[in-house]
Amino acid sequence: MGNFTLEELSASNAVAANSLTLKPGQEQFIVPPSYAITEGDMNPTTAWPRVIVEDDVVVGFVRANFDAENTHEEFRSCLWRINVAADAQGKGVGAFAVRGLALEARSRGFERLTVLWEPGDTGPGTFFSHMGFREFGHTQYGEIIGEMKL
Repeated sequence: MGNFTLEELSASNAVAANSLTLKPGQEQFIVPPSYAITEGDMNPTTAWPRVIVEDDVVVGFVRANFDAENTHEEFRSCLWRINVAADAQGKGVGAFAVRGLALEARSRGFERLTVLWEPGDTGPGTFFSHMGFREFGHTQYGEIIGEMKL
């Protein structure tokens, strides 16, 4: 595994985060990281956008939400987005980000972390399963809801 760090998403690294290239077919599962800046500005107390950096290069992006009062239980401690550059996939970047997010969730008093994803052959379902998320439901739009016990 590389020497990764998690850094807050900022004006100085947002362009790099937006420029991450994905493997063919993955684009349909991803929303641009710059959306997270806007969402974070709308709710800065619950948003947790971070870039994953290796040797001063942005190799990934992760955004979570922590809102203990959310009316939807699955959104209280939730991984919203994870993007890893195509050439960095399979090298532990995503695993590092999820582990860092799980530590943050635990430090905030949460006992589980959730994630939503669309099913599909090139989608993230296998990765989430490998990381310990277990399917426990579906949204009204057909997305899978997974949870990881912390």
